[in-house]
Amino acid sequence: MTQPPDRLYLLYHELRPARTSYSYVVETEEFEKHVDLFLTLRDAGGPGLWPEITFDDGHISNFEFALPVLESRPIKARFFITVGWTGKRRDYMGWQELRVLHQAGHLIGAHGWSHALLTHCNLRGLHTELVDARHTLEDKLGTSITTMSLPGGRYNRRILTACQEAGYTQIFTSIPRAESDPAAATVGRLNIRGDMSLEWITKLLQPGSNILSGLERQYQMKAAAKSLLGDRLYEKVWALLNRKESETDMREAAGQ
Repeated sequence: MTQPPDRLYLLYHELRPARTSYSYVVETEEFEKHVDLFLTLRDAGGPGLWPEITFDDGHISNFEFALPVLESRPIKARFFITVGWTGKRRDYMGWQELRVLHQAGHLIGAHGWSHALLTHCNLRGLHTELVDARHTLEDKLGTSITTMSLPGGRYNRRILTACQEAGYTQIFTSIPRAESDPAAATVGRLNIRGDMSLEWITKLLQPGSNILSGLERQYQMKAAAKSLLGDRLYEKVWALLNRKESETDMREAAGQ
């Protein structure tokens, strides 16, 4: 029996029709090329990585630009939603858009209530970010919510335990690694930036590529830097390096 390929979960945030210097934005035309590449690699059935698409935060561009691309092709994505921003924050989806995504067969998960770093939360804060977020999504969408994406990728043993107690069976992190078990309790993901070319992504997904292992080593060095600098100073450094725009919530930067 042929061994199924390892999955690589790819993390997107915002799409725009035109190029921007902010690294967390991917041009819509480029995203379309990414999706076509992923389908080509899946259809080939080779030994390379099996790409999966995820989105964090719930930006309106996920509905306006990503959904038409996905719906025109045989592929589904996971959307992790910052619940307290839904229908409240400018440029983020409302409940009607989320219902359309869900009814189209895409998977919905939680991304906290306010995008707070969970490692900074006390018990009451964790209840809001984990339990209230899950229950609100379930009530509004009429479906079970069992997946959680960690804001800023921050977690420790206490946070994993809190997620499990809140009813989540699968936790998505920001660790760039491939997954052999699609039902694993914790799942790594690679953040896709706007400066990652199609050629680079193609090489990343090829069998025998050492790009991902190099990225994981870089992640470990960043983790050490976060520990040394602290979250507040690291956020400021991150914002400068990634040309974060002033209207983008600073908390999105943490840990990425």
